[in-house]
Amino acid sequence: MPRSPVVPLSPYRVQRRTLRKLIRKSQFTLFGKKFEFTKLFLKRDIVKAFQESVPIYDYNSIYKQWWNQTLKGELDVCWPGKIKYFALSSGTSEASSKYIPVTSDMLRAIKKTSTRQIFSLAQYDFPNEFFEKGILILGGSTHLHYNGKYFEGDLSGITAKNIPFWFQHFYKPGKRISKERDWSAKLEEIVKKAPKWDIGVIAGVPAWIQILLLRITEYYNVKSIHEIWPNLSIFVHGGVAFEPYRHSFEKILSKPIEYIETYLASEGFIAFQTHRNSRSMQLVIDNGLFYEFVPFNEENFDMEGNIKAPPKTLTIKDIEENTDYALLISSCAGAWRYLIGDTVRFTSKKDSEIIITGRTKLFLSLCGEHVSLDNLNVAIQRAADELRIEIQEFTVAGQSHQSMFAHHWYVGTNDKIDANVLSECIDQKLKDINDDYRVERLEAIREVLVDIIPLQYFYDWLKLQGKEGGQNKFPRVLKGEKLLSWNEFLTKQNNS
Repeated sequence: MPRSPVVPLSPYRVQRRTLRKLIRKSQFTLFGKKFEFTKLFLKRDIVKAFQESVPIYDYNSIYKQWWNQTLKGELDVCWPGKIKYFALSSGTSEASSKYIPVTSDMLRAIKKTSTRQIFSLAQYDFPNEFFEKGILILGGSTHLHYNGKYFEGDLSGITAKNIPFWFQHFYKPGKRISKERDWSAKLEEIVKKAPKWDIGVIAGVPAWIQILLLRITEYYNVKSIHEIWPNLSIFVHGGVAFEPYRHSFEKILSKPIEYIETYLASEGFIAFQTHRNSRSMQLVIDNGLFYEFVPFNEENFDMEGNIKAPPKTLTIKDIEENTDYALLISSCAGAWRYLIGDTVRFTSKKDSEIIITGRTKLFLSLCGEHVSLDNLNVAIQRAADELRIEIQEFTVAGQSHQSMFAHHWYVGTNDKIDANVLSECIDQKLKDINDDYRVERLEAIREVLVDIIPLQYFYDWLKLQGKEGGQNKFPRVLKGEKLLSWNEFLTKQNNS
């Protein structure tokens, strides 16, 4: 008798199973006892029972109530056992530096998803010998700081320190250089070693990868990085929109390469691109992460991007395409209904595919214009294309102006461009893509100011903040103390 075909589970059923596993494993932790996880298994709808029992946390609240205990070395707080690693996040929206727990289960989950991503490269029809080439990952130091209770550092450094044995043959720059904490020294060593490696894949934040490739081409006096690495065919990137870097990046290539986007946050490996020439990434729904989605609107968030209580939360079966949602995760690292701070939009509900549209707190809405990070990226790229210039870095601040408001853009480019021309172009592009902005520009937003800033200033300021290299990115929206620091830095540069 022929077997019946196996019907794949729906994304919701996969997610429900994932949540059940998370609850089962953590039921005897302090968190699990507090919220009676053992009783959740008796409920007919475990997802609904979980949502009714467990409150929503942002970083400040979960750290104050729970995670600070794990930093003190306490066991079984939000996840079984002792937390050995903490990923230091840049803290762009709340604390100046966030400590995100990274458990052994999370490291295994990241390895599993990373392996899936490597296998997905089969669709690109590369020759078999391509898969023997080196993979250069430009991340944080693997020489993690140990304070007697735990190790801390960039997630990229933690994961590189724990790479599987079979990957070590391909991994560059290798263990010794990866331990280097001084970013400039690390780049210098990579430059000197570059001709000895046969690199097929590079991975990292676009700005720092671009800086490295430029240094290599300048050091060896070549026009293209392909003269050093002829088999370079893939760039895996994440953390920031790639489009502003594309034109200048491709200037140092002599042949096309594939660009693959990933969503690897300090809290877990959330999604990765599975199709060629696609901007979308497939959500990882079966590997230690349970997701909830909060519609990113005025009903659920205030003007500062703070979540209102109680917000409307949806599961993967309830979401709609082309709607922005703030992402909540529950994870195998002891995050529970945790507001990660990112906003996403589903491009395909059927395939669970998303794009990142911004941050809950890194957006501009001084007077109801609701300009998202995605809006800023699209506007700056369209303006650069129209004016035929390269804009590799930028940031925006909102400010008071003539009793109303203004948007102040700081644009990093080495091309010659009139600031007024660029201001008018950016302004028009934002009007084209954001109706709320177009309405507010009639009265409330009196001016769009643009300062042309030397590109190097952006990287120099990051260095002063202790955020040079690795997974660090320049914030696209500046507020509060960061804005004051930036303006003080620019004043010193202009007066020197």
